Amino acid sequence: MSFTVAIVGRPNVGKSTLFNRLVGKKLALVDDTPGVTRDRRPGDAKLIDLRFRIVDTAGLEEAGPDTLEGRMRAQTEAAIDEADLTLFVVDAKMGLTPLDKTFGELLRRSGKPVVLVANKSEARGSDAGFYDAFTLGLGEPVPISAEHGEGMIDLRDAIVAAIGEEKAFPEPEEEAETNVDVPASDISGEEEEEAEPAYDETKPLRVAIVGRPNAGKSTLINRFLGEDRLLTGPEAGITRDSISVEWDWRGRTIKMFDTAGMRRKARVVEKLEKLSVADALRAIRFAETVVIIFDATIPFEKQDLQIVDLVLREGRAAVLAFNKWDLVEDPQAVLADLREKTERLLPQARGIRAVPISGQTGYGLDKLMQNIIETDRVWNKRISTAKLNRWLEGVQVQHPPPAVSGRRLRLKYMTQVKARPPAFMISCTRPEALPESYVRYLTNGLRADFQMPGVPIRIHFKASENPFEGRKKRR
Repeated sequence: MSFTVAIVGRPNVGKSTLFNRLVGKKLALVDDTPGVTRDRRPGDAKLIDLRFRIVDTAGLEEAGPDTLEGRMRAQTEAAIDEADLTLFVVDAKMGLTPLDKTFGELLRRSGKPVVLVANKSEARGSDAGFYDAFTLGLGEPVPISAEHGEGMIDLRDAIVAAIGEEKAFPEPEEEAETNVDVPASDISGEEEEEAEPAYDETKPLRVAIVGRPNAGKSTLINRFLGEDRLLTGPEAGITRDSISVEWDWRGRTIKMFDTAGMRRKARVVEKLEKLSVADALRAIRFAETVVIIFDATIPFEKQDLQIVDLVLREGRAAVLAFNKWDLVEDPQAVLADLREKTERLLPQARGIRAVPISGQTGYGLDKLMQNIIETDRVWNKRISTAKLNRWLEGVQVQHPPPAVSGRRLRLKYMTQVKARPPAFMISCTRPEALPESYVRYLTNGLRADFQMPGVPIRIHFKASENPFEGRKKRR
């Protein structure tokens, strides 16, 4: 992108609504409650013929640096420092407040170009607030309606005038054809070749960090990045939006999604929390590997197990991370206990990788990334049909399918139909009669014999076609 724009203003003036309008998607959570946005959320904006990077920020408030509002303000000030241009949004319907004038002075001192935006100008009685905005001394305000998309052409012209045409419309650079070799399987999630392809160590990896509130998800990502990119603190439930950040690990691009803490469904009653949890669920579906953060001091709460089960049902590759390991008094005894509980309480993910870490000190983070890569490798695994059918013949000799109603079931043929997660199809007689216990036997055998620990495995059964079905019997 040619330049970066930060959207700032006091709470509830429509910053996130304008952000969603410019990126063309409902990425940021929007609600009538003031102070919904807390973290910086970046996005790729399109405004008529302009293309730029845009950053949504928390509402500016006057507060001490040790408070939550003070830490939110520090995040907003960091966004202003990194941006080339600032959109200062005021509420034309409500008019100016002393807070608007205070932060107008802050933006004037920053030395960065500022475009004053008078939002909600479509409302009745907004003219007084629009003309009042002239008193800020930041130039002529641009009247818009972020909700209805009015005034976008005027906003485009104001941005070009403030940033300059050379920066707004840079000369196109000749780019190397780096996207030619990307296989279609990276987009669709399915490989078309029968052969077992090699794992691509350079492909970007999408990782979602999920868990209960206050488990240390944002602190962990900040430790990976080496900076205070995400808002953290002792308060539970700080994160609301699912924020994505990119960084490189050993030459590989990692895109991590920080998500809101997920409480038990019965406790989620507020609309805003429901929106946050829905955003977290979308991040899980978009990710390839999901790291479930456990609090090592109180692990294996019921909600922890439900989150793991949710991730596996969505077909994602899962890794457990026992955070706050620096607070554990007897690490060896606790580690042995956690291993036993993992095997006993998560039988549907036998062999799932679990790593003790500390987001506060950085302990175990390199090992966690190695386990994420190994789990993703297994999640992408493909097995040739010849190997699968030799294996199927062997497991039937060792443990034949049971007879149901006096008739023996026969498993005839097996193939892998997709990866991400691994899914298999078995042609057999009377698939509806196959007991669930024998399906678990096949699943565990696949997991053990083909080294696929901890990833969800799907097995579908299909009745073999009878070539004589439908023909009339000859006398």
